[in-house]
Amino acid sequence: MADNKINILYVDDEENNLLSFKANFRFKYNVNIALSAEDAMTILEKKPIEIIITDQRMPNITGIEFLEKVLQIYPDPIRILLTGYADMNAVIDAVNKGKIYHYLSKPWNEEELDLTIARAFEVYQKNLETKIMNEKLSLSNDQLEFLLRQRLLS
Repeated sequence: MADNKINILYVDDEENNLLSFKANFRFKYNVNIALSAEDAMTILEKKPIEIIITDQRMPNITGIEFLEKVLQIYPDPIRILLTGYADMNAVIDAVNKGKIYHYLSKPWNEEELDLTIARAFEVYQKNLETKIMNEKLSLSNDQLEFLLRQRLLS
């Protein structure tokens, strides 16, 4: 992140919600908005995204279904679900299966959403650090195995 702003993708089929989100958060975050899951996938292909926020109820695909697809291709972004409906079974299932980090009710409260984004980004950073450390550990293990084989052969 060259400008040290969190890269957020907000997906909602209601344009007013997208514009409201962008107006509220554009100075604090790099806000990308999408009116559909298809538009969102195009953005994910082109830009690094750390936090994905999506509405649950959209035409053609639910927010959870969209996040399941995202998880298969882009496992790193932290996923937040917004729902204005009492679709709690689906939300609980998504949380339990790790598809989403957090859910918030619509209409969202700006302060609560901002705090959730900050916490989600902390999780993103910790996950990234863990991934980097695991890669370094794997490389060290490979090097040690190589040295051990060399020693055994000599």
